[in-house]
Amino acid sequence: MPLTVRPRRKRCLRIFVTLLSGLLPVVLGSVILYMQAERTLQQSARQTAEEALRQFELMLDNTAQAARDLLPLAGQPCENVKLALREQVTRRPFVRSTNLVWDNNLYCSSLFGDFKEAVNAGDYHEGKLWLMNGNPVTPNTALLVYRLNDGPGGALTTLDGYHLSNVLRLIGRDTLLLLQVGDNWLSMQGQVHSGAPPQFPVAQSVLASPHHGFHVSAGFPQGQTWRYMANEYPPLFSLLMFFGVVAGAIGHVVQKRSTSPSHEMLRALEAGEFIPYFQPVVLGTSKKWTGAEVLMRWNHPKEGLVRPDLFIPFAEHSGLIVPMTRSLMQQTAALLGPLSSTYATPMHIGINITASHCRDLDLVEDCREFLAAFTPGSIILVLELTERELIEPTEITRQLFEQLHTLGVMIAIDDFGTGHSSLGYLRTFNVDFLKIDQSFVAMIGVDALSRHILDSIIELSAKLDLAIVAEGVETQAQADYLTAHHVNFLQGYLFGRPMPGADFISALSHH
Repeated sequence: MPLTVRPRRKRCLRIFVTLLSGLLPVVLGSVILYMQAERTLQQSARQTAEEALRQFELMLDNTAQAARDLLPLAGQPCENVKLALREQVTRRPFVRSTNLVWDNNLYCSSLFGDFKEAVNAGDYHEGKLWLMNGNPVTPNTALLVYRLNDGPGGALTTLDGYHLSNVLRLIGRDTLLLLQVGDNWLSMQGQVHSGAPPQFPVAQSVLASPHHGFHVSAGFPQGQTWRYMANEYPPLFSLLMFFGVVAGAIGHVVQKRSTSPSHEMLRALEAGEFIPYFQPVVLGTSKKWTGAEVLMRWNHPKEGLVRPDLFIPFAEHSGLIVPMTRSLMQQTAALLGPLSSTYATPMHIGINITASHCRDLDLVEDCREFLAAFTPGSIILVLELTERELIEPTEITRQLFEQLHTLGVMIAIDDFGTGHSSLGYLRTFNVDFLKIDQSFVAMIGVDALSRHILDSIIELSAKLDLAIVAEGVETQAQADYLTAHHVNFLQGYLFGRPMPGADFISALSHH
């Protein structure tokens, strides 16, 4: 696996998430309001159509009643019945004229008296209604003719189109409304048109008369839904904008806050906040610097340097320790690699690994790329096995340690004597170093039992031909004791505290 760190999250992504958080309630709210507006317009169109249908029903009921009253007079001489025809026009509102028919010929009219005109039953929708665009008396003026037949006799009553269009205009003040009779339809402007009526783009509602052969269509023009929302919902839109701002602010804050230690560490890894610190390791005999252990520190932008014991356990538990170690190796190679040609003797560089690193062979490639950054033979890479997690001896781990040794990488057991698996590691893995835990070093000259354990570890390492590194050396007495017992390497505050890369490079030039 390449020795790289995940790229830092782009600022535009955070802006996008913030904008998305803010826009989501606005968009969802607008969709809900749009659906509510459509539903309201649908109800309004239906109510308008129902009211227009009711009005036209009343008008046609009245017109039909006039025809029923006159039908018994069909066939009588016009001179005898024309007063009755005119009486119906006078008594019945909306009725413009009345006529009598015999054998499909109109022979008597309330307007002209004796009259002669052929009546074509095919002009009438369902034999009852004819919506016509005027007659010789009033051309281009809408008329609705009601026809009632009984054998050869019949009665025709006409309803003035002005009343029809007036109903359309008054009832459909905010709505598109039309009256359809057969293939003809009447617009709100009072014009009669032939052919299929137009389809209303928004909330069209079509109702058929249960008693007379006509339809009423109501609806709204294109864009009415948005116009309705703009007129009726400004306070709600203001509320949506407020919720959008609040949601965007929450989204922005949530992105800046960590929901868990693992989340915060992932953010820190992407931001390059985990940096290497170097603690010198010296030769036990000459006390000269021979290398360093690379320690991880968290340079938090608000908290400053975070102690490793506060975040390393979380990193191991979450599995982030592997990419964090890879980042540490990359930074170490970038700092020390360019100087490696000046090293007089090979420098030991110790890097901690855990059981998480031993589950596949990616660590081999990481070490290969790390070594490639240095002048050949200028460093000795030492991987220090920590014991917070048990490393299972599997076929993968066997191959891993074999390939690491082939690369020239050495293996050390860190904090030897404190973990439950140290002796098992000695038996299972090909180990090169033992690192004595600082708790035993601190008891030199203080606790006899701890000193006996320390002497036993030193004796064991000599019998197994393993080099020893003593950690936590803080006093000259401890250093003298360890040197007298032939401990190879010493590490502790007596020789140097962990320091950032620039300070270590500067100090290295003096050693």
